[in-house]
Amino acid sequence: MRVFDSHAHFDDEKFDLDRDDLIQEIHKNGVERIISAGYSLEGSKKAIELANKYDFFYATCGISPNDIDGMKLDDLRKIYNLAKENEKVVAIGEIGLDYYWNKENKEKQKSFFIKQIEIANELNLPIVIHTREAVMDTIDILKHQINCKKYGVFHCCPLNIELVKEALKLGFYISMAGPITFKNSKNAEEIINYVPLDKILIETDSPYLAPEPVRGTRNNSSNLKYIAQKIANVKQMNVEDIENATYNNTCKIFEIK
Repeated sequence: MRVFDSHAHFDDEKFDLDRDDLIQEIHKNGVERIISAGYSLEGSKKAIELANKYDFFYATCGISPNDIDGMKLDDLRKIYNLAKENEKVVAIGEIGLDYYWNKENKEKQKSFFIKQIEIANELNLPIVIHTREAVMDTIDILKHQINCKKYGVFHCCPLNIELVKEALKLGFYISMAGPITFKNSKNAEEIINYVPLDKILIETDSPYLAPEPVRGTRNNSSNLKYIAQKIANVKQMNVEDIENATYNNTCKIFEIK
């Protein structure tokens, strides 16, 4: 197994008791690279700490739509500085819109999303998008309100075929996570078939969203094999080809040599 986990949260407190041992075990067993994804100011700092501690880790930094309470747009200068000053930051994210958890601050979410895309453009970095129950507004911003210089990734991409079609037209990559393996997931196979192999990434979003057959447990990067196998089954390909393609795709979009 030679895989790249394109989005994980090993800074999460669920890993506090065994983080270092688990990361080393995962790496020894074939997960060659991991991106530690920021989601808040503190989370971004922790992601960078992990990237600086492990040579096979990289980081993103950004403020997710679920972490903007109490923040002002001017506070995003701190994200700009973190990304500019740390060479292992490979993207701005996760950023975006979430109307599932937050319906009352939609305009503030949009402002923070756009401002962080501006930061990514200024730093010549791709973006990592979180979107939930906000498909139309997400696409509208990307198509009509601001252009992304380096495009990016729809992380744990919702299984919405219209979103996927528009994202691909705009040049984005689609990152697939545990939900594509869930027995009750809708559209998973249609979307797996629709996305070209050179546009697919895989991720765990650890410690969340563990795939079948370990659904409900604490997720970690060793479970990428189940996600890759699901894609291989649907596309009728060898799992090693899926692992290699998604590894190379992740390196390409985040410009990792």
